Amino acid sequence: MAENIISQHLGRFEAGYLPDFESKLFFEGERRKRQVVNFTVLLLLATVIATYGVITNSTATVIGAMIIAPLMTPIMATAAAVILGSPSRVFKSLQLVVLGVAAVILLSLFLTFFVPDLFVSYSTNPQILSRVSPSLLDLIIALAAGAAGAFAIGRKEIADSLAGVAIAISLVPPLCVVGISLANGYIIQSGGAFLLFLTNFFAILVAGSTVYSLMGLQKYSTPDVEREVRQKAIRYILAGTLIITVLLVVTTFNAFQTTNNQYIASTTVTEWLGTAPFQVSSVSTNGIDVSITLVGNGNVPPVADLEVMLSQAFGHPVIINLHVIPQTSVIYPQPAT
Repeated sequence: MAENIISQHLGRFEAGYLPDFESKLFFEGERRKRQVVNFTVLLLLATVIATYGVITNSTATVIGAMIIAPLMTPIMATAAAVILGSPSRVFKSLQLVVLGVAAVILLSLFLTFFVPDLFVSYSTNPQILSRVSPSLLDLIIALAAGAAGAFAIGRKEIADSLAGVAIAISLVPPLCVVGISLANGYIIQSGGAFLLFLTNFFAILVAGSTVYSLMGLQKYSTPDVEREVRQKAIRYILAGTLIITVLLVVTTFNAFQTTNNQYIASTTVTEWLGTAPFQVSSVSTNGIDVSITLVGNGNVPPVADLEVMLSQAFGHPVIINLHVIPQTSVIYPQPAT
């Protein structure tokens, strides 16, 4: 009953639009070779643009790569094929996704070898930092974007808005970060970026198949395919999404804990300094280690007091690495006397 009410608001899938819908998503028939060539060329060019856009921290360049990257098409085709109950289409679409993912990572890795390590920063480049630590918020965004993409391509009058969805959901840039990280030996960061891609991948499958089902696409399914085939595919998708969600819960908790520890350390150091003539340049924590950099001149308050305060704040002993940078000022040229 609820499904019927929702489908009425979404609008039923139009039978007359089915041939155009299938031609947009599925690479088959006489057009297959040309579609595969178009997909390959656009994907490789998007990889070049995204790789160097990420390295140079160019938001506009990365957005441009998102728009032309065609990787969302076979993922959305997989979701549609599941609802249509076509195992052959599911296999062919997934095969295209896997080959596309491998091509992006390998090409990005290769392109990074031409860039000096000095230009790749894992501490200051937001294009990299925003893609190596995915959270539950990324899953929510991807679900909404995937639903929007499925709804758009499922309606003939708004199918052209799919480019906007490609900007909202990131597919090629995370894979480029995987290649960049592997080229520089950052294995953990590459894993985080790949987790972001998997998050978006499964979100598109879940949201896409849900929207297509609510729109009634299953009415046009292959007659000889049993209902169990569709249900089995959906179970696989949900299981993969559940695993991704658990991993995202862990990464989200770790990120929250890191941010909270950073806040505790910063406020404790500020309290410890009191009116001492120093400015806090940086404070970072990593387990029991607390690294602090101060800038100024004068007598530093007793470090033993800071150790006691931090140990009480964190609830465990800490090791303090304190760096004091003398502050000097120069006036040039010298004023006339």
